[in-house]
Amino acid sequence: MPKATVPGGPLVALQDCWIKIPVGNSMEYTVDLYSLPDISDSKSASYNDEPIIGRAFPLKTYSHSDNRTISMQLHFFVTHPDDVTKNLDHLRALESAVYPRVDDISGAPFVPPPVCRIKCGELLAREHLCVVLKQYSVKFPIDVAWDENTYIPWKFDVDTTWEVVYKSPDLPGQRRILFTGK
Repeated sequence: MPKATVPGGPLVALQDCWIKIPVGNSMEYTVDLYSLPDISDSKSASYNDEPIIGRAFPLKTYSHSDNRTISMQLHFFVTHPDDVTKNLDHLRALESAVYPRVDDISGAPFVPPPVCRIKCGELLAREHLCVVLKQYSVKFPIDVAWDENTYIPWKFDVDTTWEVVYKSPDLPGQRRILFTGK
């Protein structure tokens, strides 16, 4: 079983728990997670009532499904002096995922924000999920130690809300979710 820390106290990144954010045309920034995030995963289906003459209850007809929404509270800690810069870089990368991009090839000023990938063991799916970041929120606590140069607290949390996105041929159905989670 892998250890959570190495000698001296620095945390070890979780092996299969990360967020990948595209940067430019062929690069991506990886936010490695060192602590299991608090995760909630939700999706709903909408049904319409169809009244039938002589029936005691209306017939339910499927209308549509809503977006699959994943909320993750990410925990960042400083256990080594290098963690201050790394945590700040991770925060900036997450923040960047809600801003429009600039197309380097055509110069188009407003390309939609990037489609990211997330993975956290098999909690969300057996493979990674393609997601868009809908919202992030960070509050810097004042009851913990902080770095005197950057003012980054030695522990802070980032609340994120993601929506899963699919290419048309990859839209999931019940069997696919049951067997792959994706």
